[in-house]
Amino acid sequence: MNKNVKLKLGLILLLLISLATGTGTPSPGVAEEDVVVGDFGVGSLIGWQEKSFKDTTRYELVQDDFGMVLKADSNNSASGMYREIKIDLVKTPCVIWSWKVNNVLDNLDETTKSGDDYPARLYVVFSGGLSFWKTHALNYVWSNGRSIGSAWPNAYTKSSINIAVQSGTSKVGQWTQQSRNVRSDYKRFIGGDVKQADAIAVMTDTDNSGSVATAFYGDVRFSSTCKN
Repeated sequence: MNKNVKLKLGLILLLLISLATGTGTPSPGVAEEDVVVGDFGVGSLIGWQEKSFKDTTRYELVQDDFGMVLKADSNNSASGMYREIKIDLVKTPCVIWSWKVNNVLDNLDETTKSGDDYPARLYVVFSGGLSFWKTHALNYVWSNGRSIGSAWPNAYTKSSINIAVQSGTSKVGQWTQQSRNVRSDYKRFIGGDVKQADAIAVMTDTDNSGSVATAFYGDVRFSSTCKN
């Protein structure tokens, strides 16, 4: 196993296995229809942690024409920002966020380990408790070329499903808002009902392709109603 494979697998295992004990904090005390997970717009990273490896992606809060956002610069790197937090998906099943990328990555087969790089990703992780093998994740990606709406198992673990919610170059340089019904996606792509999410993560990674990418992440929240 080469170095890049070990790094990528390490991050994914962090998200899927280290959360198996379900230690995430309860949702903050805000209106149940709008639970803020990433409050980047007010310059806050409270509750967020970075999992860094060698050649890390650089994450920092910056001022953009969209407001204060989280910027990610990746140069042959793979690391992520994550927050352990319990989300009641019965009350707030919809995750809503905004993001922008400066580029996508060329000539990658995203179903393979060598092609498992994305300018932007957002993970929603579901803990299996002590039964760590039951831990799963939905990985919403800005795909480099696969069609929007397509889904496929992560090349490193079948416990994580990639879903292309944006793709290609048509929206490069533009802010786009994404909205997904996490509970419905879990039922469709993983199977069964789920009532709670346990962690959220964002990641911009280019370690397998040895390329560069820059992305910007706006606020992340869960709501009772999805946006069109």
